[in-house]
Amino acid sequence: MKQLNFTVRSNEQLNAQNHLLKVVPLSNEQLPEIYPGQFVQILVENAPHTFLRRPISVNNVDREMNELWLLVQAVGEGTRKICDTTAGQTINMLLPLGNSFTMPPVAGNFLLVGGGVGTAPLLYMGKKLHEKGFSCDFLLGGASERNILQRSEFERYGRLYCTTEDGTLGERGYVTDHPLLQQEKYDFIFSCGPKPMMVAVARYAREREIRCEVSLENLMACGFGACLCCVEKTTRGNLCTCTEGPVFDTNELRWLD
Repeated sequence: MKQLNFTVRSNEQLNAQNHLLKVVPLSNEQLPEIYPGQFVQILVENAPHTFLRRPISVNNVDREMNELWLLVQAVGEGTRKICDTTAGQTINMLLPLGNSFTMPPVAGNFLLVGGGVGTAPLLYMGKKLHEKGFSCDFLLGGASERNILQRSEFERYGRLYCTTEDGTLGERGYVTDHPLLQQEKYDFIFSCGPKPMMVAVARYAREREIRCEVSLENLMACGFGACLCCVEKTTRGNLCTCTEGPVFDTNELRWLD
């Protein structure tokens, strides 16, 4: 884990709530090794009521540009302040934090399922699978078309399928309603998004005996296991999501007991 200052290279507003920040180390040093599923903790400055850093999933790492991508949803004072940053400003981060998705050792049929801003870590995972020569399918869900983010980026690394609750893009309904899940047989599923969605994906995976990992979005404060506010019940006891996760094998979680 390092504490580094970053310069905001760009801040693109993707919809009413979500911004894509691309940042580079202020000192021009190389980014540390970062794996899909890990996250950063951003210091929120000039926000009188925000005392704690905000955890944000790593969306992508561009080694050629030495650039880190962060997909940020403005849901409170802290994240709104982060979304208000402009090119040239400096932000301070702790990184990388948490564990990562498991990279399959051999090729297979891989499915990455995301909902809302939970799609963020799946882009980087899909990129890494693509770099290893592995093919994958992305299944992304949201309330409407405007909530399905970075579609062109996902299409660079695999086949993209979408569901929307209002039917404005792809199939109408939830990700687990998509006919793809009945048509294809998968070897490994990776997922991140709202908990009800991930529970449904975990149930689908268990019924079909498919290995499945999920990246949890539990409320985190410190990011390194000191505050105990992100505890998750597992078969190994109560574990801190920020240190033992955020990625867990769904067979470890007590969701389907």
